[in-house]
Amino acid sequence: MDDEGKQLGIMPPWEAVKIARGKGLDLVEVSPRATPPVCRIINYGKYLYQQSKRQHDARKHQKSVELKEVKFRPRTGEHDFEVKKNHIMKFLQEGSKVKATIAFRGREMAHRDIGWQMLTRLIEQVAEAGTVETRPRQEGPNLSAILAPKKPGAAKASVAQPRVAANPAAMSNPARSPESAVASMHRPAGTSGG
Repeated sequence: MDDEGKQLGIMPPWEAVKIARGKGLDLVEVSPRATPPVCRIINYGKYLYQQSKRQHDARKHQKSVELKEVKFRPRTGEHDFEVKKNHIMKFLQEGSKVKATIAFRGREMAHRDIGWQMLTRLIEQVAEAGTVETRPRQEGPNLSAILAPKKPGAAKASVAQPRVAANPAAMSNPARSPESAVASMHRPAGTSGG
C-alpha cells in the first residue's frame, strides 16, 4: 500500500524499497505473519509522532481512580465515627475508592468482634454511595475492606418502585379513599377502622 492508500500489489521487497525511496518515504512491514507479508509506504517518523500523540490524548482523557484510606480504632467514638463516615461518603461521591481500616493494638486484638461490628455498620451506612469491592478481612493487626463508588446507572435500578397491593376490601368499596385502604392493609385482623 502506498502513502495515498492505494494497493500496489504483490512485488519483491527490493522493488517496494525502490518505490518508497523514490517518494522519500519508508517501507514499513505492517503484518509480517500474513502470506505474503503486508507492507506500507509511509513517513515512519510522522507515524510514530501521531501514534504517541494518540496515546497521550487517551491517557489525558482517562479518569484515574484514587484509593483513599480512612483509619478507625475499635474505641473510636460515635462523633468521630460519623465524621469519618461522612469523609468516606464524600470520597465515594467524588469517584474515589476507599479502604476503610480498623487498626488493633495490643489487647484490642482480643476484641476483634467490636471491629467487625463497626466495619459492618459502616458498610451498611455508606451503601447508598458505594459498594463493597473487597470483603472485610483481617490483615495482621488491621481489619480492612475496600469500598468502590456506585455506578450511576446502578443507583437508579436499585431504587424500589412503589407497588399497589390488590386489597379486596379496597376494591369492593370504590368510594373509600386510598389512605384508608392502605391503613386497613396494615391493621391487625379482627379490628375495625372508621
